[in-house]
Amino acid sequence: MDIATQSEVLLRSAGYETWTWPGGSVPVVCFENASVAGFLHVFGSGEGLLADWRQVQQATLGRHAAALRSAGAKAWNVYALFLAGGSDPVLARQIERIEEDFSMTRKIARGDLRTAADLRRTLLPLLPVLSAPTIGGADYRARLRARLSDVPDAAVAAFLGVASASDVARILVDAP
Repeated sequence: MDIATQSEVLLRSAGYETWTWPGGSVPVVCFENASVAGFLHVFGSGEGLLADWRQVQQATLGRHAAALRSAGAKAWNVYALFLAGGSDPVLARQIERIEEDFSMTRKIARGDLRTAADLRRTLLPLLPVLSAPTIGGADYRARLRARLSDVPDAAVAAFLGVASASDVARILVDAP
């Protein structure tokens, strides 16, 4: 899996602008939207990630320092992602501990990314929250009655029946 390309696809579909920066020692995908800026670094191995992430972060931030200084409030919401595919699963916890370093940027670090689903899970903190609605097989009248338990039964029946809006309003006004 091409982590950099797949990441760009996911980030763009979430509304981020993306571009690559070829000046780093590892591939870097830069991304931003109205409130977030970030740099996604792709390492060849988990070992390389653990050995070089600090230097890579320093080089990337140094190169983009002027733009970050002029970013206003967005400068407080800068992410650095350190990703590796096919690394030794034993290194996973060491790699994830990078996220506990709160200096300079917010961090997301993962190794052993093998599938698009792995990558999507990794990028979830940057992606919009989505909720899958349950549509099929629902009894909407029963659900509405349950939600309107504080409304008089006559008003609910009138609303769900053929009564006019003014009749429903009258029932609500006359209710004890």
